[in-house]
Amino acid sequence: MSEIKIALDWTVNTNHTGFVVAQDLGWYAQHGLEVELLTPEADNYALTPAKKVELGQADFALCPFESIISYRTKAQPFDAIAVAALLTEDLSSIVTLKRPDIQSPKDLAGKIYASYQARYEDQIVAKMLEKDGATGPLIITYPEKLGIWNTLLQQQADATWIFDNWEGVQARQQGVELTSFRLADYGIPYGYSPVIMASEKRMQENGEAYRKFLRVSGQGFLHAKDHPEEAVALLRKLVPAADRNPDFLLESQQYTAEYYGSGPGWGHMSPARVQRYLDWLAENGLETRKLPLSEVMTNDLL
Repeated sequence: MSEIKIALDWTVNTNHTGFVVAQDLGWYAQHGLEVELLTPEADNYALTPAKKVELGQADFALCPFESIISYRTKAQPFDAIAVAALLTEDLSSIVTLKRPDIQSPKDLAGKIYASYQARYEDQIVAKMLEKDGATGPLIITYPEKLGIWNTLLQQQADATWIFDNWEGVQARQQGVELTSFRLADYGIPYGYSPVIMASEKRMQENGEAYRKFLRVSGQGFLHAKDHPEEAVALLRKLVPAADRNPDFLLESQQYTAEYYGSGPGWGHMSPARVQRYLDWLAENGLETRKLPLSEVMTNDLL
């Protein structure tokens, strides 16, 4: 058996359903894989998922694409590389509780933004405000990552970044009205998030096992797409207790499944889309080094 550890980017949710399905239905084991799903609850996000890969504590991590770029451009670079995209589109947005004084991103000037402290996050959100004509900066705060959504609900922050297919669905089910701003609507070609990240060196050393893991995981996601009720029943056992409402999980699952991709195309990333994001980061001064595509992404394992 080949041991594979994947560090999830959050507590278990519908972005992760394919891993849960493949594991629970025994598909990994059938293909000679012993897979462990690592969640940030174990250490309250003391280490990011990507850091666990860097330290050799995980084979794969789920992370935003900018984590790959960040690792490649550090003073002491790490050979992080994106090997698959979980979703075909960016399903995230910057949100506020619905209120009359915030109608567009420029209205967030002088307001409190709860940040996950990712390397480019604050600058990306600032660029959104700038594109919309904001005349002042955001006030950035850094709450505990796993509690950020609650800071918005409890009005300790005015805005934060969410997944529309998780917190967005949850808010709708609970009657919480949100105002959402999508990056693409303000000229920011965000690309893919989350992606599955690995070490390029370890990918080359363990190509057969890594390729098998991605293939079986893709089958799990596509099975979940075709069998949402079954997928939710499996997922419900692993999500946090507060998220186990079956109606919420089913709506989130059905929303998310539309963006899992299909057939042999599961996980594939468009080089042109990634290049647009790299170019945007450079053109807007968020990154000074223009990385070649071959350093940040590959579809070779798919």
